[in-house]
Amino acid sequence: MLNPVRGLLALLCLLVASASSAHAFTIQEVTSPGGIKAWLVEEHAIPLMAMNYSFKGGTELEPAGKEGVSSFLTGMLDEGAGDMLSAEFQKKRDELAFRMSFDAGSDFFEGGFQTLTRNRDASTDLLRLAITAPRFDAEPLERVRQQFLLNVKEQEQDPQSIGWQAWMNEILPGDPYSRPDDGTEASISGISADDLRAAHRRIFNRDGLQVAVVGDITAAELGPLLDKVFGGLPEKAPDQPALPPAKPAMGPKLKVIERDMPQSVIAFGTEGIKRDDPDFIPAFVMAEILGSGGLTSLLSEEIREKRGLTYGVSYGLNPMGRGGLYAGSLQTKNESAGEALDAARDVIAKYAEQGPTQQELDEAKTFLTGSYALRFSSNAAIANQLLALQQQNLGIDYVQKRNALVEAVTLDQVKAQAKRLLHPDRLIVTVVGKPQGVK
Repeated sequence: MLNPVRGLLALLCLLVASASSAHAFTIQEVTSPGGIKAWLVEEHAIPLMAMNYSFKGGTELEPAGKEGVSSFLTGMLDEGAGDMLSAEFQKKRDELAFRMSFDAGSDFFEGGFQTLTRNRDASTDLLRLAITAPRFDAEPLERVRQQFLLNVKEQEQDPQSIGWQAWMNEILPGDPYSRPDDGTEASISGISADDLRAAHRRIFNRDGLQVAVVGDITAAELGPLLDKVFGGLPEKAPDQPALPPAKPAMGPKLKVIERDMPQSVIAFGTEGIKRDDPDFIPAFVMAEILGSGGLTSLLSEEIREKRGLTYGVSYGLNPMGRGGLYAGSLQTKNESAGEALDAARDVIAKYAEQGPTQQELDEAKTFLTGSYALRFSSNAAIANQLLALQQQNLGIDYVQKRNALVEAVTLDQVKAQAKRLLHPDRLIVTVVGKPQGVK
């Protein structure tokens, strides 16, 4: 049966894609005089440059007992650098009107930077200082610590955070991936300036550095800029043992965390696949139809539209560096928790056995190819996408190939991936609330 919502979205995305085709861009690979590589898209219509970059080794490499040190580091890199104290550094940043941000993920430590062309030289001077010579002074360190402690306490009271953390602990027990990225109250309380310096040495080096730049800069200008910003970093990180592949646990398993609240937050899933799996694209399309497609997915149609049990349900692939997960979530009233979970299992089981119809596959491919252009809506968005492609080792020509790869997916391929990856009898489930009827 035709899904009218998906059909409307597909039409809209086709119109967007057609409108965007005139704005196709060329990706150049630039190598600096010092050997630093970057992907560049020149766009000179607006006097603005966006740069996204990442270093290998995220929160999974944090020492035991120092969970959250990488996230803590993200809050300290604009709190003074070189000879500039925190207030002076931030005043100069505001005067130059540039944006600088950092994020600590499981596999990568990422940075984002945007500057006006007229301020590019001065603003990249400050970026270089932040990256190569952060201060970690006592006053801002304690102030940032209190901010992170407040954030951790809020997460420890948030049902969704509680549920996902519990689910990660169940599916990857003892693996660094299962540790909270932002740490715990105990770990954040114990992090010192020396711990931050050690984390900085571990993360900030040229080995594994990946850079994407979009905007008002030429290849000839970018090379020296890369050396200025990143050239002062050590060539390699300190030696540390390689982590083994992540090995997700196998269900069925159910963990209920009782909280006095009117609704239940349910997290569920199984092992997934990595991004370099040869069948990732068919699996991605399969997952889109079942649960990744928002309001148009089969899970949403059954649990939200037909039964009215939730405002939203999702179920999608989560590839990581050392493994992959297939994770989902929904929220419902306590008294309908059992029905909603059973309905999710039933939809997954039916899809695993039968797969989608040809019409469902065609609608999904139209939507996925048409909506791809929306990922490249601004310089910052393009830089973010190009960095992700580098992190996933997908090649500089992937943007041009991607939609053809999706279009080439067949019904038999999707059905094969459904049988391969969907195992409702192995679901690991966590529920936060006072659920009724869950089993």
